[in-house]
Amino acid sequence: MDKIRIGIIDCGGMARAHASRFSEVLHRIEISAVVDIEPERAQAVADLLDNDPVVESDYRAIYEHVDAVLVVTPHHLHHPIAIDCLRAGKHVLVEKPMALDQAQCVEMIAAAEKANRVLMVAYCMRFHPLIVKMKELIDAKAYGDIFQLSIWTEQLTQRDEEGHWSRSAATLGGGQFFSHGCHYIDLMLWMLGRPVRGNHYGTNRCTPWMEREGTSNVTIEFEDGILGYHFGTWGARGTRLKYAFHAHCEHGMLEIDLRAGQLIAHGRAAEHVSGQAANQQQEEVLLQAEHAKPTEEEMVHFLDCIETGAKPLTDPVGSLEGLQVIWKLYEAEENNQVADLHGLGLGSYAG
Repeated sequence: MDKIRIGIIDCGGMARAHASRFSEVLHRIEISAVVDIEPERAQAVADLLDNDPVVESDYRAIYEHVDAVLVVTPHHLHHPIAIDCLRAGKHVLVEKPMALDQAQCVEMIAAAEKANRVLMVAYCMRFHPLIVKMKELIDAKAYGDIFQLSIWTEQLTQRDEEGHWSRSAATLGGGQFFSHGCHYIDLMLWMLGRPVRGNHYGTNRCTPWMEREGTSNVTIEFEDGILGYHFGTWGARGTRLKYAFHAHCEHGMLEIDLRAGQLIAHGRAAEHVSGQAANQQQEEVLLQAEHAKPTEEEMVHFLDCIETGAKPLTDPVGSLEGLQVIWKLYEAEENNQVADLHGLGLGSYAG
C-alpha cells in the first residue's frame, strides 16, 4: 500500500512535538502538508522534515495533497476544522479535548459516520506502555481488587500574552480540568468503570492568567466503591510528585513515576501500630520505559484504523462520554452540589 499522506493543521508547539515523533512510522506515512495562519510557523515545521511538504495558511487548500489530517489547533477550532476535513473525505486525528460542547461532538461523530472516515481523539496517554501495563495488572487483579486510583499532574503552564486563547474559558472550553484533566478522566473511566458520583473544586489562585481554574481537584466514586482522584495544576513552581499514578489494591500498590519511566509495585507494608516503627516495604520495578513515545504508538493505531476500518481505542463516542462527566462535575461545582454521575461513562452514549 502507498504511504498515507498526512497533513498537520496548526504549527504551534504541539505540532512541532508531533513532527519530531514520527520516526517509527515514516515507512508508512508522508507528512505531505503543513498549515498555519502564520506562514513562518508552518515553514518552521516543514523545515524539520526530510521531504518537501506543501506549506499553506488555509487548511482547505491541502485537501488534494492529503489522505488524513492531524488537527492540533486551539480547542475552539477543533469542531469546524474536523467537520470540514471529514466532509472532504479525510481521516481525522484531532487533539484532545474533542470539542467544546456536546452538540459539536455529536456533529463530528455524525460527519465521520456519513463520510465513512476515521475520527480519532488524541488521548495519547492510553498508549503509554506504563499505563497500558498498569491497566493489564488491574484488570487481571494481579494485586487483588483495586480500591483507589490517584493521579497527580503538576506543571507550570503560564500564558502571559494578553489575549492568548488558552487563558479564555470560551476558547479553552473551561479551565485546566477540561483542557488537561480530560486525559485523566478518560483514563479513570477506562481503568475503573462506571462512575456513580463526584465533585470538583478548582481555583485560579496563583494562576491569574487563567480565566477559569488553573488548579483542579476531582474525586469520583465508581461502582463497587472504587475511588478515583486527580490533582492537576498549571501553577507548580516546584513539584515532588510531578506526573504520578498510585493504584492501591488489596495486596499492594502500583506506582507509575512517569518522568522516571517506571512502573513500581510496592508490597507487604507493615500494618501501622501506634508507637512501633514500621517495617520497610518491598519494592519491585515491573517495567522500565523512560523513553516511551506514546504519540508514536497513537499514530500507529490511527494508521491501523485507517487501513483496516477498525474502531479507534480513543474513538469519538468514548471521548464524548468522558467530556460528559467533566461537564456534569463543572455543573455540580457551580451549584455547590455533589454530581450524580449515574448513567455516564464509557459505553453509556446511545447516540
